[in-house]
Amino acid sequence: MALGASGKVLVKKKFTQKQLLAYTANLQTSLIGLEACSGAHFLGRALRKQGHEVRLIAAQFVKPFVKSNKNDFIDAEAIAEAVERKNMRFVPIKTDDQLDLQAIHRVRDRLVSRRTAVINQIRAFLLERGLVFAKRPAQLKAAMADVLENAEADLTPMMRNLINVLWEEWKIVDQQIEELGDELERISAADAGCTRIRKIPGIGPVVATAIVAAIGNGAAFRKGREFAAWLGIVPRQYSTGGNARLLGISKRGNVYLRKILIHGARAAVLRIKRDRAPIGAWLDRLDARAHKNIVIVAMANKIARIAWAVLSSGNEYRPAAVPA
Repeated sequence: MALGASGKVLVKKKFTQKQLLAYTANLQTSLIGLEACSGAHFLGRALRKQGHEVRLIAAQFVKPFVKSNKNDFIDAEAIAEAVERKNMRFVPIKTDDQLDLQAIHRVRDRLVSRRTAVINQIRAFLLERGLVFAKRPAQLKAAMADVLENAEADLTPMMRNLINVLWEEWKIVDQQIEELGDELERISAADAGCTRIRKIPGIGPVVATAIVAAIGNGAAFRKGREFAAWLGIVPRQYSTGGNARLLGISKRGNVYLRKILIHGARAAVLRIKRDRAPIGAWLDRLDARAHKNIVIVAMANKIARIAWAVLSSGNEYRPAAVPA
């Protein structure tokens, strides 16, 4: 779908990916809008090489421009209208390195979920045979050899064989997760942006590479609060008639990045030496008046804003001096 200066429809055709690139190669330089989805970053880079100005828009910002019923042509017209808005929020086109990092994180996250499912299944099978273990996976892992070799355990040969299959799967998935973690460690040590933000409390190689994969140098955001809002770790607002109402966090944006950032913030809140760290006094004051989960989310918000400042400025992380 192509619109003219007055909003009149000039072209209305369906293309495959190859046909689209062949068609746009013969066009004069144009503004092209794409909905941010699978394959959009490849198309965006290819169209930029042809000299076009390309803007990616999140699907949630295209939806208000869809008229009446929904089909491919109406969606394309909605994108064409939305891309011309001056105050529209656009998605930065990711580089190949960012897409590679994002792929590693997605595979690792899927493997972690698979490992959790395997552990839960083993625990359930053993519970049905009267074998109960503590909640932590480490204690179950330490006892697996004894469970499989103990002839006195109330396990049938079939159940013993199934648990052995699950135990072997657990070890394989564990090894794959460890290998991907080592790869993220290597990448974060070699990348300048990751190295700088890893000095921030609560940010390790996993969180650092996930942030860089998601936002690069942070140029898509004007300030750190916008990045925190995009992550969904700021209060959701429902205000009208001059009455401001702030609810729980909005939970918008990148679910995976928000999850691991909160995990990092939890580790920082529990392990940071508050009498030495500049942020310690702030944490003590917040602890005195808020629930521990609110403290952790507030810490995640602060970490995200500091990480954006470090990435966007190109400077090193410098914690404030501790007052005497």
